[in-house]
Amino acid sequence: MQWYYVAALLTLLTSSQGILTTLSQTNGRYKYDYATVPFLAEIFKLLVSGFFLWREIKSQSSPRMTTEWKAVRLFVVPSIIYLVHNNVQFATLTYVDPSTYQIMGNLKIVTTGILFRLFLKRKLSNLQWLAIILLAVGTTTSQVKGCGEASCDSLFSAPIQGYVLGILSACLSALAGVYTEYLMKKNNDSLYWQNVQLYAFGAMFNCARLHWDDYSGGYEKGPWWQRLLNGYTFTTWMVVLNLGSTGLLVSWLMKFADNIVKVYSTSMAMLLTTVLSVYLFNSQPTVQLFLGIIICMISLHMYFAPVRMLVDLPATSKSVSSTLKEVTVENHE
Repeated sequence: MQWYYVAALLTLLTSSQGILTTLSQTNGRYKYDYATVPFLAEIFKLLVSGFFLWREIKSQSSPRMTTEWKAVRLFVVPSIIYLVHNNVQFATLTYVDPSTYQIMGNLKIVTTGILFRLFLKRKLSNLQWLAIILLAVGTTTSQVKGCGEASCDSLFSAPIQGYVLGILSACLSALAGVYTEYLMKKNNDSLYWQNVQLYAFGAMFNCARLHWDDYSGGYEKGPWWQRLLNGYTFTTWMVVLNLGSTGLLVSWLMKFADNIVKVYSTSMAMLLTTVLSVYLFNSQPTVQLFLGIIICMISLHMYFAPVRMLVDLPATSKSVSSTLKEVTVENHE
């Protein structure tokens, strides 16, 4: 399967995440425990990956699986990074408003490119670096509201702790993605075996988080497993399946493409969500949105288009010499 088909599907699924989550609310509130959604999504990914791994094992060609603990334990690290990242997110929101946080979140586009270069030793051309910066500028432009609104005044008025935590959040998000790509490509193990390890630890850490939420809340609502599916509707299950399917597509891209493709997919999904919200939730389109879309489209073209489509290359010496040879032959005759 070509990576751009997977990337396009990831864009569609990611763009529908926010919409489905909004539709799962009742009178603007969640009637279910939203913390259970990531846990069930991890279970879904684990079951799907386990099924396909079982099929591979039953087939004639036995899949490659590294089972030494020193290799398996590395898959704990992404779960720890995401756990720290989630806590940093909450801490950041105590200092900045949601609009500022959303704009600062675009820093992960640039930090992903930097860590992509430093840790994975993947060289990017100057045009590609410029494209990544343009992508961050485009997504930020689409999110900036009119300066006549109150949120614009608070954009640069947050305490310094908020900006430090925002930068840390962007770095952690990029680090988790880059490290996961490193794990997926460090050997030729089966993708499904790698997924089983990744999602097994993910499910355990999400389960631990649910226990901690109950403990910190004094078990006022009872243990989480007794109310696991309380308030779940068809739309809620769609949110779970969407989140789980998105994770499976991301792992495929990490194995067979790279983090930059994932960053572009999720950034385009954010723009698509904003456009769809105009029609579904009667949001007002802004000039900034259209400018952001144009900038992101230019960035997409700059990063993935062949160089010959972006610059006028001079004629090679080989083609020049062959032309001279043909002229000489013609004159000789």
